[in-house]
Amino acid sequence: MAYENLIITDRSHTKIIAISRPSVLNALNKKTLLELEQALIDIEGQSRVRAIVITGAGEKSFVAGADIGEMKNLSPIEAEQFASIGHRVFDFIGKMNIPVIAAVNGFALGGGLELALACDFIYASENASFGLVETKLALIPGFGGIARLTRRVSDAFAREMIFSAMQISSEEALRVGLVNRLLPQGEVVSAAIEVAERISNRGPYAIALAKRLIKEGQDTDLRTANVLERHTFGLVFSSFDRSEGIKAFLEKRNPSFEGR
Repeated sequence: MAYENLIITDRSHTKIIAISRPSVLNALNKKTLLELEQALIDIEGQSRVRAIVITGAGEKSFVAGADIGEMKNLSPIEAEQFASIGHRVFDFIGKMNIPVIAAVNGFALGGGLELALACDFIYASENASFGLVETKLALIPGFGGIARLTRRVSDAFAREMIFSAMQISSEEALRVGLVNRLLPQGEVVSAAIEVAERISNRGPYAIALAKRLIKEGQDTDLRTANVLERHTFGLVFSSFDRSEGIKAFLEKRNPSFEGR
């Protein structure tokens, strides 16, 4: 499928999705969100794909936010509908069986930071900057940013960022645990692809189960989370990949996983 606002490329078992709206610093409008949703749905059905990297086209911006030009005349009902699309797409990222990595190059503001937060983890370029800046416009984050940011960094730091519309540098984002790695400008996508390919060589069925457990564990108490983990640990022993992984280890060879 051809996309107007996305550039999709392949690297072995990894799909790279670049948001491409250079005239507005890759800002998210309805069309871009729907294209991203369709791309993710299509990728979900491709068994050979074992990781996704999401980035922004160019070096200046990952995603500079939601498209203010499109939002300026929205009614309250239309605004809620727009937010619902963003929530649906970003929630889908969390529900995918495969890891999704954000490679942030430049601005990740508003909806851009919300997109990055929806991914499993973030690699950042040295020129990256982050912020939920909606209160500058007397708005609030609308794509899940409040809940996700308060789960990624400390509650108090999230409050400061949201209330003051504070932008932080990539170095500060690394310090507070918002991002996993800081890379020289121009190297962030290649580094994200490298870790995606490393993940692709691990057991995909086990990764899918681990991703689900992490998500479900965040929304429950420790005792329940550990019960879920115990049951799932037993479940993974029914898989082909478990047999292959242990057999390959004992035979001192690389495993050939099938995701089942």
